[in-house]
Amino acid sequence: MSLADVDTLSEQAAKDELAELAAQLAKANAAYHGDDAPDISDAAYDALKQRNAAIEARFPHLKRSDSPSDKVGAAPAEGFSKVTHAVAMLSLSNGFDADDIAEFDTRVRRYLGLDDDAPLPYTAEPKIDGLSLSLRYEQGTLVQAATRGDGTVGENVTANARTIADIPTRIAGAPDVLEVRGEVYMSHPDFEALNARQSETGGKVFANPRNAAAGSLRQLDATITRQRPLRFFAYAWGAVSEPLAETQMQAIERLAALGFQTNPLTRLCDGPDALIKHYAKIEAQRATLGYDIDGVVYKVNDLALQGRLGFRSTTPRWAIAHKFPAELAWTRLAAIDIQVGRTGALSPVARLDPVTVGGVVVSNATLHNEDYIAGRDNTGTTIREGKDIRIGDWVQVYRAGDVIPKVADVDLAKRPTEATPYDFPSTCPECGSDAVREPGDAVRRCTGGLICPAQAVEKLKHFVSRAAFDIEGLGAKQVEQFYADGWIQTPADIFTLRERFGSGMQQLKNREGWGEKSASNLFDAIDDKRKIPLSRLIFSLGIRHVGEAASNLIAQTYGTWETFISAMQAAQDREDAAWSDLLDIDGVGAVMAGSLVNTLAQPAERASIDGLVAHLDVQPAARPKTEGSPVAGKTVVFTGTLEKMTRAEAKARAERLGAKVSGSVSAKTDLVVAGPGAGSKAKKAAELGIETLDEDSWLALIAGV
Repeated sequence: MSLADVDTLSEQAAKDELAELAAQLAKANAAYHGDDAPDISDAAYDALKQRNAAIEARFPHLKRSDSPSDKVGAAPAEGFSKVTHAVAMLSLSNGFDADDIAEFDTRVRRYLGLDDDAPLPYTAEPKIDGLSLSLRYEQGTLVQAATRGDGTVGENVTANARTIADIPTRIAGAPDVLEVRGEVYMSHPDFEALNARQSETGGKVFANPRNAAAGSLRQLDATITRQRPLRFFAYAWGAVSEPLAETQMQAIERLAALGFQTNPLTRLCDGPDALIKHYAKIEAQRATLGYDIDGVVYKVNDLALQGRLGFRSTTPRWAIAHKFPAELAWTRLAAIDIQVGRTGALSPVARLDPVTVGGVVVSNATLHNEDYIAGRDNTGTTIREGKDIRIGDWVQVYRAGDVIPKVADVDLAKRPTEATPYDFPSTCPECGSDAVREPGDAVRRCTGGLICPAQAVEKLKHFVSRAAFDIEGLGAKQVEQFYADGWIQTPADIFTLRERFGSGMQQLKNREGWGEKSASNLFDAIDDKRKIPLSRLIFSLGIRHVGEAASNLIAQTYGTWETFISAMQAAQDREDAAWSDLLDIDGVGAVMAGSLVNTLAQPAERASIDGLVAHLDVQPAARPKTEGSPVAGKTVVFTGTLEKMTRAEAKARAERLGAKVSGSVSAKTDLVVAGPGAGSKAKKAAELGIETLDEDSWLALIAGV
């Protein structure tokens, strides 16, 4: 595959590609987790996520508001009651080759402060391609079963889970509370038999075992689930009233002793080389296992070390999924369309003669930007040996994870004689405004702003997206419909829909596809979202570079909308302390801060936001549960060398206790923790009279919390 190396991407090329990846992965997540009908392979999906993560790692300030890195699964489906997981069901980060696994081992050791030759065993187990399920037992009795959902809230499928033979309804010898986690799947022979029966009776024929398993578990009628040959492998746990064991392997063995099916290919390995060797062994057996797997999962074996490593926003630091490779195919490029995103970026999309790639029919692919089409990267360096991409070309498609895969290469031997170089448009296809490419930028952007319907619609779609307002019944299709008819032009218009179209000549219930009940439900759903957490509101605004994780950080820092908006106004003056305070938030860089402040300083944008907030009850940011924490609400700076924990571990621990960790010392700093080699920060702390502790004193301060 001939993609520009991430290390050679310019900042603008990275922005452009991250936008494409976000759109592609969002569609893939909805198809896979929400509809149980993926139209791409896991390997292809993972390749896209890997590319996205690599770009974000190099350009952390470019992380998008809708970054795939912050997403887990999809929202729970309608029809099931909701279950809030006591412990979040997170996804895993991915690796794709031996170097990735070696790097994972290095990261773990660095975080824990372990030498390269220190013992660090891992478990390795097949990654089952099924549907994640959580089983809660109380006093040995199964009381609740829930799907992963979006990682925080899942679907209650207790009645269905009770029909699966591999899932015991009662267990003996378990902790009083035990939440067992694992994967529901269907074996190859059972899948083939099910499809044969479905075909004979005129029922739905499933595309693959994963679809069949997910669709069967999520039946509203449990008697249908009972008729489906579902299986279950246990491999993890959530809430427990007491520890299962001291190691991952011992815990898996205890789950087996309690009566759960665990995978017999799970092994204990003493390092990356042993992990890769076991991966190769499992991969060699893949075709004969009788069930689908899409990789091998590695976990730090010592549960105490897992506890120290903790979690990122959506993935544990102590585990990684080593995925199997993706696939390629060749087809004809029939056309190139230009799509306009909410930031005005013009994105070229390849329309392909449909081709099957790894069992999935592909008809669209991303072409990144005009440089990529021309056969160069954003720096002018040749890619694909300088071959440009033309309509009519025979192109190689790399299904790197979504309904819109990537075009990787061109077969010049099959190029039609009439094919001409593609002329990238210099005007917006949606509104006719100039599409300008600024110096050093890899993408053209429409200059139409609010007059461009594509940008307005995409911003509204973002506003109602899952991580933003998530209004039930108001999705992308409804937004497009209401915008086209002039019913909503700005987010504030959504909250006056009942007032304007709940009665009179133009009533929502009289529109095609709507009735009195559905209209009333939508109005009620909108009213339910008038009360909104501060972090969701900030994210919903769709400000460039301000993603979901950043929105949470910002909300935690300022607490209330009034404090936040006042600080952003003050920060327009780069000499004001408010600007320094914004930059002092760990994870907020100059680019993100500038985008945030500049957007809120635009008169039209600010007027639109003020009009929206007038309809809302913005909830203050929820504070961490820090009862008894001696550092809750304090600003802490770590400096020098920490000898008993790494800097990353110290920062994570302080934040869990409710402290704000800053990278610089100022008059607002409450506490400095100084290790050997502390220099200017310790000196400044002394000058300002700020309390300074050594590492032992810090650990004693937070001991037992």
